Amino acid sequence: MTSLNETHNPALKSWVKSANAAGCDFPIQNLPFAVFRRQGSPEAFRGGVAIGDQILDLAAVAQAGVFKGEAAAAVQAGAQDKLNALMALGNAAWSALRLALSRALREAAVEQAALQACLVPQAEAQYDVPARIGDYTDFYTSVHHATNIGRLFRPDNPLLPNYKWVPIGYHGRASSIGISGQQFRRPVGQTLAPGATEPTLGPSKRLDIELELGIFIGSGNALGEAIDIAQAEDHVFGICLLNDWSARDIQGWEYQPLGPFLSKSFASTLSPWVVTLEALAPYRVPFTRPAEDPQPMAYLDSAANRSGGAFDIQLQVGLLTPKMRAAGQTDASICRTSYRHAYWTVAQMVTHHTVNGCNLQPGDLFGSGTLSGPTLDQAAALIELTAGGKNPMALPGGEQRTWLEDGDSVVLRGWCEKTGAARIGFGECVGTVLPARVPRV
Repeated sequence: MTSLNETHNPALKSWVKSANAAGCDFPIQNLPFAVFRRQGSPEAFRGGVAIGDQILDLAAVAQAGVFKGEAAAAVQAGAQDKLNALMALGNAAWSALRLALSRALREAAVEQAALQACLVPQAEAQYDVPARIGDYTDFYTSVHHATNIGRLFRPDNPLLPNYKWVPIGYHGRASSIGISGQQFRRPVGQTLAPGATEPTLGPSKRLDIELELGIFIGSGNALGEAIDIAQAEDHVFGICLLNDWSARDIQGWEYQPLGPFLSKSFASTLSPWVVTLEALAPYRVPFTRPAEDPQPMAYLDSAANRSGGAFDIQLQVGLLTPKMRAAGQTDASICRTSYRHAYWTVAQMVTHHTVNGCNLQPGDLFGSGTLSGPTLDQAAALIELTAGGKNPMALPGGEQRTWLEDGDSVVLRGWCEKTGAARIGFGECVGTVLPARVPRV
């Protein structure tokens, strides 16, 4: 587990002046990674690091030969079209690169002249999915979300018996994961209307959001070997925002007995920037359980995980309708919550995923599951905010929403902020619903 070091000093300033602005998502204490190229150019995608409103082009940095040793090797790996090679290098290499970048981007750094030419404005960038995602596992780590959903179907017994004992997850679809700005067609599938005896094929009428975090795996493990919780976070490269869209009506018909299928595989949207666990070190908080709940089994428990295995990442969902867009309005906030409310930690997810000998690989992605908090204003999906569609949600200008409509855009935001530490932002994750293709029936 990463402790505080010189890169976290809140007094640090960068020669990239925009990184020093109040409220900036990407100060010198953050330094998240993405894959980008200039918009409209035939350039190859390559890794970059956010600093203020700029991107430090790692391919250009590699050519400039600014860094030496382990940091230089990490820059070379990060200069590729995906971050898998950098992810595979492991925690020591990531930390060495972070330290070298921090020192080179500070005010009065001797590397300024060489690195100035390696900057690309974020406003000119086009992003790609950061890694080749071999496998995607979606977890279910919010007990509040699980309880809210369960209460819709089992009012007297909302949580199934296993929930407080085992991190629940399922294997998802990696090929339809896209980057922020993703536009996707409303999914089509079978649904069963209330009171009907036969299903029909058609567009989903209950399209929903799922505010999640995406967790990218770095170095993996060999098939048959488990990762101990004491080393679990050493295998995690970083965290991004994730909207794991869900077609609730399709899911309700198809999920028994094997779980979600077409209701989840049509699209998932990631934010471009992956924030490292090292950058998040100032925002660790204790992992706690109610005393009356089962405490984690020994393989899912450690002193370090109890003392600082959770993260206080602030999360927000914004909704922008076509009417609001036409009026020049910004998105309206419909949810505000924190990752600190999760029932299972990142380390516990990694450990449980491998306890059976499953091999993780660099670039694998975990979804945290919908991250609802304990109160209704912290509910991170429309199915909760509208009580299963019974209570429409009021929006500015007199509009209402029960489920997403065509043309709606959803904006996820994430950040960490407190006195005595630099703000660490995740940027935005934006996705837009397009009309469905007309199915052949």
